[in-house]
Amino acid sequence: MFAKIADLFKGKEAKAELEFLEKNHIQLDNELGFIVDGIVLNKELAERLEYFSNRKLKNFDDLKELFYKAILINEKVDLEIASGRYVARLGNTEENLNQFKQIVQKLCDYYKEFKRER
Repeated sequence: MFAKIADLFKGKEAKAELEFLEKNHIQLDNELGFIVDGIVLNKELAERLEYFSNRKLKNFDDLKELFYKAILINEKVDLEIASGRYVARLGNTEENLNQFKQIVQKLCDYYKEFKRER
């Protein structure tokens, strides 16, 4: 009886997780990693992530580390936007930095809601 109830809750949680992923346009590929809004993060944004995390993160695979470094990342992005001095080698602009912040926020929300131990 308990197993049936537990399976019922697991099914609801899995459905909620899938709905969240679809709503936020997040996909997970075994080889490529996370794909958000059609952007392969480990391919296209890894260098930007490494820069804004003070070289602590090399890719988007470890959501726990991303979650704990998100405050630092957001502050550095905000500082760069506020100063108007963008890192040319990364091709930073206000628009793509805001997009980067949104992607980090989506992944952090996903981790907080579905992957973090409670």
